[in-house]
Amino acid sequence: MSTTATTPVVPSFGEDESGRKLAIICSKGNLDMAYPGLILANAALGEGVETHLFFTFWGFDMINKKTMGDLKFTMLGNTATHMPQGLGGLPGMTAMATHQMKKSIEEIGVPEVPEFLQQIVDSGGHLWACRMSADMQHLEAEDLYDEVEAIISASDFIEKTDGAQLLFI
Repeated sequence: MSTTATTPVVPSFGEDESGRKLAIICSKGNLDMAYPGLILANAALGEGVETHLFFTFWGFDMINKKTMGDLKFTMLGNTATHMPQGLGGLPGMTAMATHQMKKSIEEIGVPEVPEFLQQIVDSGGHLWACRMSADMQHLEAEDLYDEVEAIISASDFIEKTDGAQLLFI
C-alpha cells in the first residue's frame, strides 16, 4: 500500500489577505469596557491590520482629556462581578472596585488607558472622534486626546473604513 502526499487545500473566498482593516466603535467609557477595544486594536496592529477606533457616546470618556485617566468600574448592574448587587450601591464600592481592577490590570503589565492609546497610535492605529457625540457633549478637538486625528461624522468613518471588519463595543 503506497501513501500519496497531498498539498493541503486552502479555501479562497476571493479576499486578498493584504489590506485587511479593522474598525472598532468604542461606545462605552467605563474602565471594564475600555479595554476590550484597546486590546483588540493592539492585537490587530500586531498582525499588520490597518486599525481604526471610533469613539462615540460614552466612549468619549476614553479620549476626553478630563476623564481619560480616571475611568471607573462599577459593580452595580454588572452581574459578571459575581457579587450581591446591593453591595454595588454602597458608598465607596465603585472606588474600591475601580482600584481592584486597575491593580489587576497593572499586575499583568497592561498599560492604563492613556498609555494604551499612545501605544496604539505609535503602532500605526487611527483614533477618530464622533461629530454628533462631540456636539452633544459640547467638546472641541482641544478637549480631546492630542492623538485623535479628527472629529468626523459617522458617514466619514464608514467611508474611511470601507471593507473593514467592524466591531461595536
